[in-house]
Amino acid sequence: MRTIKSSLAVMICILLFYFFNRGDAMIAALAAVFSLRQDMPTTITFARSRVLGNIIGGAAALFYVFIQNMVQHHTLTELLLVPLAVAFVIILSDGINNHAGIISAVATLLLISLDSEGDKSFVFALQRILDTFIGTLVAIGLNYFLPLAPTQTEE
Repeated sequence: MRTIKSSLAVMICILLFYFFNRGDAMIAALAAVFSLRQDMPTTITFARSRVLGNIIGGAAALFYVFIQNMVQHHTLTELLLVPLAVAFVIILSDGINNHAGIISAVATLLLISLDSEGDKSFVFALQRILDTFIGTLVAIGLNYFLPLAPTQTEE
């Protein structure tokens, strides 16, 4: 059933992005699949970690983009600041016990920092953060409306 729900989550994300003309649904679909777990409490836990990680990584990326837009030496800035931002995100996530959100935080940071262009970066960053929220809400909604049936060992 989890496989079916994962497939449905991806389909719902693609449909939402198509109908609302949001562009590429990749981040939302990944967030939905990563957040979707065997039951609602576990899904909520993973979703919370993913969203918190996304906010941390997104905030670090926004700070990086701000500095990058102010500095003329883009390659040197990228070479020095992105690895420092990765370390910062990992240390902060570890420090607040968000271990499950470290990968999503770093992924968000790298996606925004290494794949954005100039003055569009702030909007790009905010859109990617929103995409993760959308995917996470899809996962929560699916687990709410389609809970897993108890297995034979749970009876």
